[in-house]
Amino acid sequence: MIYRRIALIGMGLVASSIALAAKRHGLAERIDGHAKSASTSELAVERGLVDKMHATPEEAVDGADLVVLCTPVSAFGSIVERIAPFLGKGATLSDVGSVKSHVIKTVAPLVPEDVHFIPAHPIAGTEHSGPQSGFAELFEGRWCILTPGADADQEAVDRLAGFWNAMGAQVDFMDADHHDLVLAVTSHAPHLIAYTMVGVADHLRRVTSSEVIKYSAAGFRDFTRIAASDPTMWRDVFLGNKQATLEILGRFTEELFALQRAIRTDQGDVLHKYFRETREIRRGIIEAGQDTALSDFGRRKDSENQP
Repeated sequence: MIYRRIALIGMGLVASSIALAAKRHGLAERIDGHAKSASTSELAVERGLVDKMHATPEEAVDGADLVVLCTPVSAFGSIVERIAPFLGKGATLSDVGSVKSHVIKTVAPLVPEDVHFIPAHPIAGTEHSGPQSGFAELFEGRWCILTPGADADQEAVDRLAGFWNAMGAQVDFMDADHHDLVLAVTSHAPHLIAYTMVGVADHLRRVTSSEVIKYSAAGFRDFTRIAASDPTMWRDVFLGNKQATLEILGRFTEELFALQRAIRTDQGDVLHKYFRETREIRRGIIEAGQDTALSDFGRRKDSENQP
């Protein structure tokens, strides 16, 4: 047991996976939760994710030594304002948001001095959402990035790192601004591009009478899988990581214009060299253990994510 009592605020894919992993590995004596909707709370109880779902976040965090914010990032500020008076002395407040600088600027001023605020980002997920989608293996072999401040209590940081390690994650530490730039490259901009491509295809589908859907090839299918992610979460990600995302999109646009020019002017050697170099990135991801070379990419079947 690493924590006596954990409180999860929000009960989506990541929170439900934390609950299942923590229970499987015996990481907490008790897990409490709070969700905005009654239906989510009922499903969380039905799946046995928590020991108790509470009507308010204040009730959920009272007495917890680890509180994890698992709601959309835009809700963090209002939630912390509410729960701050109920956070116990020496408790750790963390989160699972995929932007960090914005979260720190919003949350840190609201946290009591005797509470340890240690932002975190588990880089793991699927296109599914809700408490029915969580599974205990979600974090195994994945990275969880911690972005503690320079004055963070080292014992509290080590304890939280140990918690993520125990759920199967590899833990790394980053400066918040650097984290946001890295994630803009590896996650945020790719998601925006996927949303854009699916939007373009939807407009084309209206002209081609559903042929875009009927004859979808693997590349487009992967775009639609990414674009099926929670829209509220991704709205908050792009607005919360605006500067880094716009910087990467600017660079992407420059690269795209260069490829357009190569295609227009029949520069086959330029295209071949570019594709050969970018192919090496895929190999590096597989060698790093962050994906598989299997033909189905090792994706879990939809049914496996259901209760």
